[in-house]
Parts: sequence; C-alpha cells; structure tokens
Amino acid sequence: MIKTKLPVIILRNMVLLPLGELKLEIENEEDKNIIYNAVNKHNGYCLLVTPKYITNENLNTNELPNIGIIGKITSNIVLPNEHIRINIRGINRAHIFEYIQKEDILDAIIGPVKIDEIKEEENDASLRVIKREFANYVNVMPNISNMIVSKINEEQSLEKITDIIVNILPLNFQNKYLFLMTTNPIIRGNYLIDLLVKEEKVERLEKNIDEDLQKELDKTQKEFILREKLNVIKKELGEKDSKEEDIDLIRKKISKLEAPSNIIDRLTKEVNRFETIPFTSPEYTITKNYIDTLMSIPFGVYTKDEESLDKIKKVLDDNHNGLENIKERILEYISVKKLTNSLTSPIICLVGPPGTGKTSLAYSIAKALNRNFVKISVGGVSDENEIIGHRKTYVGAMPGRIISSIIKAKSMNPLFLIDEIDKMGKGIQGDPAAAMLEVLDKEQNKTFSDNYIEEGIDLSNVMFVLTANNIEEIPYALQDRLEIIELSSYTEFEKIDIVKNHLFSILLEEHGLTNDITISDSAIKYLISNYTKEAGVRELRRVLSTILRKIAKEQVNNKKKVNITSKEIKKYLGKEKFTEVNNDEHDPGVVNGLGYTPFGGVLLPIETSFYDGTGKIILTGSLGDVMKESANVALGYVKCNYKEFKINKTLLEKNDLHINALEGATKKDGPSAGVTLTTAIISSLTGIKVSHKIAMTGEITLKGKVLKIGGLKEKVIGAYNQGVNTIFIPKTNENDLEEIPNEIKKKVKFILVDNYKEIYDNIFKGE
Repeated sequence: MIKTKLPVIILRNMVLLPLGELKLEIENEEDKNIIYNAVNKHNGYCLLVTPKYITNENLNTNELPNIGIIGKITSNIVLPNEHIRINIRGINRAHIFEYIQKEDILDAIIGPVKIDEIKEEENDASLRVIKREFANYVNVMPNISNMIVSKINEEQSLEKITDIIVNILPLNFQNKYLFLMTTNPIIRGNYLIDLLVKEEKVERLEKNIDEDLQKELDKTQKEFILREKLNVIKKELGEKDSKEEDIDLIRKKISKLEAPSNIIDRLTKEVNRFETIPFTSPEYTITKNYIDTLMSIPFGVYTKDEESLDKIKKVLDDNHNGLENIKERILEYISVKKLTNSLTSPIICLVGPPGTGKTSLAYSIAKALNRNFVKISVGGVSDENEIIGHRKTYVGAMPGRIISSIIKAKSMNPLFLIDEIDKMGKGIQGDPAAAMLEVLDKEQNKTFSDNYIEEGIDLSNVMFVLTANNIEEIPYALQDRLEIIELSSYTEFEKIDIVKNHLFSILLEEHGLTNDITISDSAIKYLISNYTKEAGVRELRRVLSTILRKIAKEQVNNKKKVNITSKEIKKYLGKEKFTEVNNDEHDPGVVNGLGYTPFGGVLLPIETSFYDGTGKIILTGSLGDVMKESANVALGYVKCNYKEFKINKTLLEKNDLHINALEGATKKDGPSAGVTLTTAIISSLTGIKVSHKIAMTGEITLKGKVLKIGGLKEKVIGAYNQGVNTIFIPKTNENDLEEIPNEIKKKVKFILVDNYKEIYDNIFKGE
C-alpha cells in the first residue's frame, strides 16, 4: 500500500468533498505556515479533515477522524491586510493512518481508501436511479447550469457522480459529513437517492407556496389599486364610500348616546381604530360587530315604574289567585321606592313545585310594574362563558346571555327572569353559579363586566327574579344573595278557583270555542281527583285542552251548547287514571307518613311486618342513610318501652322486623318519618290497625321526644288531597299552621305532640 505524508488543514463546521471547491481566508500565522508548507514542499497538496464534534479550541489528535480529503491549492493570493486567500479543490478521499505533530505544523500519514468491489449491475442500477431522480430535481431547480447537467448525464462512475451531485445540493453539515465518511459508493448512492427525493418534494412545496403567495399579493395589490381608483372617482363625483358613511353614522349615534363616559371613550377609540383597518382585514368585521353590539345596549333607556299600588295589585290579582305573600312583597318594594325615590331592585327567588305558576307570576310582576320582560333559562348550563360571554378575539365571539338579554329588553331596568337556577351544572369550562354571583350581588352588579364588552355595565336597576324547584340545589353563596319566596302546592279548592276564574276562559279562546261551553265545579273536582295528581296545574291544563279539542271537533259540524260533566269527562278521557282514596283502615303495621319532594307534598305509607329470626331489622324502599338511622332509633325506642306499649318481648327477640316504604323506585330520606316508623312497628307487633285517614310527621329521639320538621304546608296539602282528616305534628311546628289554607284547617284535625306517648295514647291506648 502506497503511503505519503501531507500537511493537515482542520476545517471547523465545513466539509470539502471530492470534486468540490472551497475558498478560505487565512489570518492566523500557524495556519499561514501550513499553507506555505503545502505550496513549497508538497506542490500545493494538503489534507483537509473535519472533526464531527468540537469540544474545545485546542483539538486533540484523538478527536480527528480517520478519513480526510486530499486537496489541491489552486490559487494563493496575499491580500493588502496580509491575509491569505486560497482556493482548494477536493481531489479524493484518503485513509489516515497517523497524525504527526511537529512544531506548529500537523502532518498526516495517508493512503488510499479501501473500497469493496462493486458488481457491474449494482453500479448501473444505482447510476440509472440517481440520474432519473436528479432529472426530477432539476425540473424544480431551473438555476442548475446545463454544463453540470450534461456532465452528470455523461458520468459513468458511481463514486464520482455521488460526489458531484452532493456538492450541488443545499445540504446541512450533518448530511455532508455523512457523505464524507461513507466510503462505499453503493451506500452513498442510496443516501443520495433519498436526499434527492426529499429535496425535490421540499422544492416543489416551496414553489407552490411562493406561487400562492404571489397570487395573493397580486390579488391584494390589484384590489388596493382598484379601490384607490374607485375612491378617486368617488371624490371627483362628490360621493362617499360605504365605510366612510358607516363611520359618520356611528359618530353621530355616539354623540347622541346617553352612555357612561367609559363607554363613550371606548366607542371613540374603537371607531378611530376601525377607520384605519383595511376592508379586506379579518379585524374589520370583528371591530364592526363589537361597535354595533356596544351601541345596541340601551344606555339611558328606562321605563317608568307604575306607582299606583291599587293598579299594581289589580294586575297581580287578575292574573294570579292567592300568592298574597309575593304580592305583598312587590307592593312593599314600590312603596319604599316611591318614598325614597332610590332603591336597588330586590332579587327574588320563587321556589316551588313545577306548574305552580312561577314563570307566569314573574311575567305578571313585569306587567304590573310596567317593565319590559326578558327571560333566560340556565337549566343544564355548564359553561360560565354562557353567562359572562367570550373574549372578542375568539372566532364567533359574542356577549353572554345577560348582556344579550339586556339588548333584547331594550331598556336598562327590565324585569329579568332567570329560570331553573337550581339546575345549573359545573364543567371544565368553569362554574356558571360563580359567574352568577357578580350578576346578582347588589354591590358588584353596578359594574358588571362581560368578557366580550370588556367595560363595566350597570345592572343595579334590573329587577332580577329567579325560579327553582328545589332550594337545596341552589349553591349557598348564591342563596345568600336571594330573597327566597316559596310557592306551595295548590289545594283542590285553589285549583277549582283557578280553572273557573282564569284557565278555562283562556283555553276556550285558544281552541276557538265560545262561552256556550261550560264546566261545573263537580266536574272540575272529578277531573282533579281522578285524572291529575300534581302540585301545580300544568297537567290539569293539558287534560282540559284534550277535552276541548274533542269538543272543537264536534262543534265543527254541529254547534251546540255543552256543559262538561263528570260523565262527559269520562267519555272524552277514558278510564280514570287515579281512584279516590278509600277510607277503610289499613292492615296492622301500615301507617301514613308525610313526605316533601320538589314536586310537592306526598303521602308516604310505611308498612312493617315481622317473621322468625334473630331480632334484626331489614329496611327496603330506597331509604336514605338518615331515614335508616330514624328506623333504628324508632326500634330502639320501642324496645326500651315495650312494656308500656304492651308488646311481647319474645316477638322483639326472636323475630326479624321488616320495614318497607312504598314506591320503591322513589328515593326517600330525612328524619321526619321517625314517629311514623315507631307507630308502624307498634301496630305490627300489637296487631292493632291504624286508620287510613290518620297521618303523622316528626323526628323522634331515643327518649320519645318529637322534634320540629320542615315543609309542613306542602306535606299537609299532600295529605289533604289524599283524604286524610287527622294529622299528628310536632308542637314546635305550631306557628307553621298559620300558613295552612283555611279550607284545610276546617276539614283536617291537627294534633300537636311533644312526646311520642301522646300519639300512642291517641291511637293505641283505647284499643
């Protein structure tokens, strides 16, 4: 093997390949000595090596590669600043056997690179693919000279053609270094094919992007020139363009707007900005929509409240029967406002079962006060942006429901109904209930901030009315800002009165019928008892509508007077859905309790039985934890007083007691069934029946103390509607009897008890 020695030039972050050229400017004396040595002693030949990684300024020979490029210095010019500018052409790869450091010059012992023998067919196949891919590359790179293209087409050496093409391609340091160190031409050829395909795709993509960009620029420039010409023409004709007209109109509206100073300043700023935005810019539409929205808010527009208490009361009475507490609250509000001439609106929350008229009452309040009415429903809302809006930078941004509804109301003091406040959700988009705090807090809503508007809006003159079915589902922080007014279930008498004085005449008009159609009180009562079981009158309205539709069908062909009776109701509606409560006594162990649901008060029968066992208690009927504890307390109390209750001790010790609450699909919980559970246990173990007309409610302690319960009015109405005539209630609930309708007090006997033994004496002692 032929070996020779050449001076070494170290290249940093540069690669010289065979058949390539490199221009260098030398200023360092040590490097100049290397150049002089190569020119004077080696006929201009030198070895160029490129380390892959540079760890420090002073390289160690161990860090230098074992492959380098033999180069020929083709030009050597000394510049006026004493720098040397050289031109080096790459000749061939060389294998480096050893580096020799001598004074300031680094030499290397080199020899030819060993190349494995290449089969002719492999060489030809690789050449053919490379030339084809290079031709594709040239199609997208027209700046490659024809001389180079011709040279490559004529070249038949795989080793040379790879080096020629790589010198043309715009490769990074890593790719060039890979080609430098790869001695096998077949492997280099495969690398080159991959790079040619990749570079061709990149160049095509860049070309397409450039073409699209140029088209867009040409289009924009064309539009700009045409618009400028159009503006000049319009000026010559004395016309204004639509944008200028819009801006002039907006400025006139702003000058007349009775808005706070911060809103005027914001509008002025946005209009000035809008004036400079090109028509083709996306910001044009966003800014225009924002200005239009802000100007749509009815700043300074207020309706005058009705101040006559008599007129307000008349409107409320005409639209709703009863509800004296709510009517009184509205009259108080108007009275104080009239005397002080300044009062922030109250935030009323109407809580009650479905169908009791919460929404219609809110509308009646608006009508009575002469305020505009607007409503939103927040049931199921789990995104706080629904309430406080989206940032206007988002696509499709808009104000929240509060501001949108104020715009819809066309006044700054409407009656604003927020429906289903207890059914708001909470999701990953935030907590709507927390967003509502700012809306409903009297101290904060003077400067309510909507994300879209970004300016404080005064909502203190808005009269907010909320509705809910279940007060327990309203977050406490929100409850604290509300004035809760409960709407109870309607009694049978109230429902009859509603149908006679309000509902029936409205339904006649809706169905195109005249006053020739009448309905008797007994028919209304029959309809309520046998076809509807509800706290409100929604289902009652539906069944009445069904009857009137059937009558309307008959009236088309034969108009006649019709008096709707119980018999006619059965004819139109078919078989009764509910039967009248029968007044026979229960079997032993069955006692009526009272329950309170979001849909009103209900009768809650408890049944108890016992059978052979070990004294365990079995509880069924979807009972909650609190009610299960009440059952255990009741059994404990009975066991402590079994002698007084005349119960056989053996029955308690050698039998299992099974307690079941009817309607197992409905969940039941709470402590107020304590006295009912106790009575049912005693009735079962003694075999003494308890009348179906008797019901009771109250929490019991282990010592027999009967404690206060909630929801008495709803529970009593539910029991009354089921035919109960005697109800045991805790003595501590005596004040709650004032809320019970008089017609119920006349027909139901209320027995106030402080200790369970008083119930026992009333029911069992006589037996």
